[in-house]
Amino acid sequence: MRLILGSGSPRRKELLAQLGLVPDAILPPDIDEDPRPRELPRPYCARLAREKALAVDAGPDDVVICADTTVALGRRILGKPANAGEAAAFLTLLGGRRHEVITAVAVRRGDRIVTRESISAVKMKRLSDAELNAYLASGDWQGKAGGYGIQGLAGAFIPWIQGSYTGIMGLPVAETAILLESVGVKVWRQQ
Repeated sequence: MRLILGSGSPRRKELLAQLGLVPDAILPPDIDEDPRPRELPRPYCARLAREKALAVDAGPDDVVICADTTVALGRRILGKPANAGEAAAFLTLLGGRRHEVITAVAVRRGDRIVTRESISAVKMKRLSDAELNAYLASGDWQGKAGGYGIQGLAGAFIPWIQGSYTGIMGLPVAETAILLESVGVKVWRQQ
């Protein structure tokens, strides 16, 4: 059995290490991540995690872990910003408001796929022009849903969360451990 992380995210690899697991391979799948017309954030996120898990080339006994993180403001999906202008628009929208961070995890072993979602509420403070411009100049917004990562510089903008900190980071460790155990991966024990 090989453990395959279907993500190029260094954060997901670090979070998997919190479970005492090191992937045998890192194989990020290449799928279309565009939302479907009128698709809501939670089903969208769950669909992407599942499609990612199915897209990773793996043997019948290999275990594949994939995840997708989405920032949702009501019914609106705030994905990874294409540029600094879109990141600024996202951060301005989120400022002073609560939003949801949804991370769906899919674990596949052979033909079996098990999934879970972690939904957390997050409040971001309103950013001053100086804070917004400094954050955009840092580049820390790149490749992050909603234009921010709580574990980075933007952590200073988040005064309140309710839910899973690791889920907001991109891989909820409690849910991931449950899924891995359900497909026979020994978490927390000598292997």
